[in-house]
Amino acid sequence: MFECDKCGYCCKNLDKSFLYAELDRGDGVCRYLEGNLCSIYNKRPLLCRVDECYEKYFSEYMTLEEYYIVNQKICKTLKNKEE
Repeated sequence: MFECDKCGYCCKNLDKSFLYAELDRGDGVCRYLEGNLCSIYNKRPLLCRVDECYEKYFSEYMTLEEYYIVNQKICKTLKNKEE
C-alpha cells in the first residue's frame, strides 16, 4: 500500500492537473479537504485512491514499485513548493 503521511499537499494542488477539476473548489484546493484530511475518504474518487488507480490505469505501463516512486517524487515536489 502507498504510504501517505496525510500532509494534504496533493489535495491542495488540484489545479496542477485537469483530471481533478471537478474536485477543485476554485482555488486549487479540494472541496472535500478539511484540515489535511479528506472528509469523504471512504467514498473518495478512484483518482484519489493510489493503489486502485494503479490497478485500473497504470499496471500495464509500469510496476507498482515504479508507480509508488513516481507518486513519492510528486509528493516531495509539492511539499518543497509549500515550504
